Amino acid sequence: MDIQHLRAFRSVVATGSVRGAADVLGYSPSAISQQVTALQRQSGVPLLGRVGRGVEPTAAGRAMAARIDAVLGELGDLDDFVRALRDGRATTFTLAYFSSLGATWLPGIVGPLVEEFGDTRIELHMTDVHDPGRRPRPDLQLVVLPDDAPIPGGYERHLVARDTYVVALPQTHPFAGHDEVSLPELAGQTWIDNDFAQGACRQVTLEACAAAGFQPRFRVQTHDYPSALGLVATGLGISVMPALGARHLPEGVVTRPVVDPTPVRSIHALVLRDSTDLPILRRALELVHAVAGAT
Repeated sequence: MDIQHLRAFRSVVATGSVRGAADVLGYSPSAISQQVTALQRQSGVPLLGRVGRGVEPTAAGRAMAARIDAVLGELGDLDDFVRALRDGRATTFTLAYFSSLGATWLPGIVGPLVEEFGDTRIELHMTDVHDPGRRPRPDLQLVVLPDDAPIPGGYERHLVARDTYVVALPQTHPFAGHDEVSLPELAGQTWIDNDFAQGACRQVTLEACAAAGFQPRFRVQTHDYPSALGLVATGLGISVMPALGARHLPEGVVTRPVVDPTPVRSIHALVLRDSTDLPILRRALELVHAVAGAT
């Protein structure tokens, strides 16, 4: 279908008359009428009905107008995309991050990007792992990886921060009065798991416990840090988690650093090589290091 025919018909529907569409689009009424007639011929169904001196869409015409809106919207996005390519700008920037950064780092990263790159749509994707098959690929992904993990194809890796672990305790727990808690002291405690998916952050805890000579005894498995902290507040047990995950504590919960050994997770920024020249990506990486240094 001819795009100009679609525009002419949509304008007729919006203005309620052929003459109104002609005035808006800068064509003669006869030219608009011919374009609408051609569209009706192609579609094989009546799209307009006459009402007094004007016209109104039929049921099929209303359905057609709704589809045309979607098409014209996509064309507008395509025009913006082409102009951005011509000007060397990004039209979409995809940032992937894991859950405990949502309320801690993300505002300090996304807020400035929105203000400074108003023409760029910023898409956020929350995930704990890097998925090489995901499309579109993230321009920047913040992810927990072992330092010796292989770098995903097409990406560069930058170490951003090392996040040490703490133990969340009920305020009435005997260890709450300590400045720090030795990991072996937690061997006999009732543990609340905080990573049901058993991802990289949980593995850091298990490896540290193995180094201390025990495996934790989990009484309850939860899916996230806030849920685990809520159960700690009830006195059900203790939970070991990254310090960033324990920023917002419910009443009656305290945290203490874990030592001997101290579990540590490494937070990396994966940068898509194809996007390294984009100003928004360079700025995003600056902001990532800034918020990481402030925590």
